[in-house]
Amino acid sequence: MQPDNYSTLIALIKQEVVPALGCTEPVSVALAAAIASEKLTHQPTHISVSVSPNLMKNGMGVGIPGTGMVGLPIAAAIGALAGNPKAGLEVLADVTPQDVTQAKQLLDAKAVTINVAKVTNIIYAKVQVSDGQDCVTVTIADSHTQVMSIVENGLTTYQFSPVQLHSPTELGQATLSTSILHSLTTKDIYDFALNAPLDDIEFIEQAQQLNDALSQEGLAKPYGLQIGATFQRNVSRGLLSGGLLTDILARTSAASDARMDGAMKPAMSNSGSGNQGIAATMPVVVTAEFVKASREQSIRALILAHLMAIYIKSHQNKLSALCGATTAAMGAAAGITYLLGGTLEQISHTINSMIGDIAGIICDGAKTSCSMKVSSSASAAVKAALMALDGIRVTGNEGIVANDVDHSIRNLSALANGSMTQTDVQILDIMVKKSA
Repeated sequence: MQPDNYSTLIALIKQEVVPALGCTEPVSVALAAAIASEKLTHQPTHISVSVSPNLMKNGMGVGIPGTGMVGLPIAAAIGALAGNPKAGLEVLADVTPQDVTQAKQLLDAKAVTINVAKVTNIIYAKVQVSDGQDCVTVTIADSHTQVMSIVENGLTTYQFSPVQLHSPTELGQATLSTSILHSLTTKDIYDFALNAPLDDIEFIEQAQQLNDALSQEGLAKPYGLQIGATFQRNVSRGLLSGGLLTDILARTSAASDARMDGAMKPAMSNSGSGNQGIAATMPVVVTAEFVKASREQSIRALILAHLMAIYIKSHQNKLSALCGATTAAMGAAAGITYLLGGTLEQISHTINSMIGDIAGIICDGAKTSCSMKVSSSASAAVKAALMALDGIRVTGNEGIVANDVDHSIRNLSALANGSMTQTDVQILDIMVKKSA
């Protein structure tokens, strides 16, 4: 890969690896509500939300930070009443108990409605807020923070245009094109991770800091299904032994436990997902500590993991029936293999083996049990890395795996973007009927 492209890849990583407080789908609803509410004269009295099917799926059962509640209604209400419209994915960082009390009053008054919109956008949230005098509608689409339009009392006061790309506005930076990723290969990403100037990529250490703090939170308190704490407790009981694998499972899943149950600590996300950020980060962090890697090795492993996760996800829809933690953990697997002394060929074999292992894990919405899928993905990453180091791999004669790793990634993505779209419809239908 030519060094001339390094700056573009660094910009893409900085765009796709950002702090996010809470699950990014309901947070996008909260952000739209906050932006709309800021333009009202009085406190909102009615909120109407329309979302894409995928956003509905990921918002129905996940904890909303600072509220002790789950779902899109509380996300919309707390966003409208207390969200910071300029904070992006950390819109709910300043929520207080008093704000939550007021938000619950809106829900009790049945002043918040949620509907599924008939749209083709994978990510779509249209939020209308009213104070009885004025009415403002904000639409976010295609990424979790991209405002497409603002309508105030029937008058469009903001309309997104592709011409605005690369031009900052008060609503944030519009999305950079990721088309360069489609022209890259795993080798290009490996070369970049190993050769980019350290000063230019050391920002990735923030991923370690944020996700490790979230992990510690998950181990210290009874969040969600307590997957991380369960591993930790059973080491103390003598039912499990400590070591690299157990530590990776405990610390990675603990971060997801805390995040999915509404902890008031941000995750460093990847490709619009906090769990994907956790899955790409924590297995690498734990491995680096275990092998006593240098700071430079740790940074390069994290860059490799996050850019590989972005690269794989760039071939897929932002939201789909394929669990995103699985693809993010493929990035972590690359970082683990590198830290354990693996070559580019062994990294490629590691990713191929993971595709042969966990390609079928579905996404049935964001909720506390996502931490189980995160831990399964992390376990698969370690298993595939150790196999590759011993010269063992899933070959191109097996299933959807090809001998060339980039071909395997495209095969996986074809599955996610093709037949699994119907799986997604079926999953949502089951979930909606279950909650009716």
